[in-house]
Amino acid sequence: MRFAVLPVHRSFLVAALGLALGFGAAQAASPVEVAVVQARPQAVPTGFEFDGVVEPVKQSTIASQASGRVASITVKAGDQVRAGQLLATIDDRETQTGVQRSQAQVSQADAEWRNAQANAERTRELQSKGFVSKAALDTAELQLKAAQAGRDVASAGARQSSLSQGFTRVTAPYDGWVLQTLSEAGDLAVPGKPLMTLYAPLPLRAVVQVPASRGEAARAASRIEVQLPGADGAGQWVSPSSRSVMPAADPVSQTIEWRLELPSTAVRGLVPGQQVRVRFVGGQAQRVVVPAAAVLRRGELTAVYVATPTGFALKAVRLGPDHGAAGVEVLAGLGPDDRVALDPVRAGLAGARAAGAAAPATVKPASAAR
Repeated sequence: MRFAVLPVHRSFLVAALGLALGFGAAQAASPVEVAVVQARPQAVPTGFEFDGVVEPVKQSTIASQASGRVASITVKAGDQVRAGQLLATIDDRETQTGVQRSQAQVSQADAEWRNAQANAERTRELQSKGFVSKAALDTAELQLKAAQAGRDVASAGARQSSLSQGFTRVTAPYDGWVLQTLSEAGDLAVPGKPLMTLYAPLPLRAVVQVPASRGEAARAASRIEVQLPGADGAGQWVSPSSRSVMPAADPVSQTIEWRLELPSTAVRGLVPGQQVRVRFVGGQAQRVVVPAAAVLRRGELTAVYVATPTGFALKAVRLGPDHGAAGVEVLAGLGPDDRVALDPVRAGLAGARAAGAAAPATVKPASAAR
């Protein structure tokens, strides 16, 4: 089978070639322009940062105060509880027996006191008439005082038995959340054995372990800030409402614990155990900084686009602390004359150049010069 080759008109080829050259010339005439910023040293606050953890100011380990089997655990981890709410019950048959015995002792002591009181009154009346001696009256009054003391002892025992009976019902000391339960129904409860952990949602604090070698510098800091995680991924720096420093260093880690109480208006969404950053700000120093938006992160690569006479070149950099609105500190990778692209995505496009820069000269090929 033979195919016929249709002739192509020469004018059509010339028109197509002219259209392609015109489109290329239009692209070359309007290159992508990207704003740049000079990477020069600026005055930024100096200091150091450490990782901290969020902790509740009020956290309690609820323990048993009575002996016996755990009859029931009425809450579970994650439950919200109110002050006075029943959390657990312990078998109270033994304490009920003690309450009944104490009540019987109170009744017996009260009867003895009444008998001694009546005997003392009769003896006092007989002694006034001369029928009994003064020694008999003294004996009757002493018996009355002993009966009064026995009555007081029995009343104290009854109150103690009632208190022990109340210990079999474990209640919440304040409004909060159950962090974890440490016992189950059927476990043996003894005084001091933990049953669950409870914490109050407010207030919260950030706890940071500062190396002992940085202790003096931390105390001399002019400002302390805590970076709280935000919904958009950018942290919010807040100042703690109060702070306290432990008086001794940990002998193993050689760190000093700092407790920074956070303002209640800024802790929405925070939970205990969440990680935060703590910054100790000192004086000021000259550091090379670039806007955070100019940094390009691809896996383990951290780089910026630097303006060149022919466009942009990608340079790997090593970053330091984030100074917020001032920018991100660049420790290595940039020179004093480098101009950094503010939009790394547009700077990576073909033909992109710095805004305000002259277009590079076009070199004609040797064949076209003829």
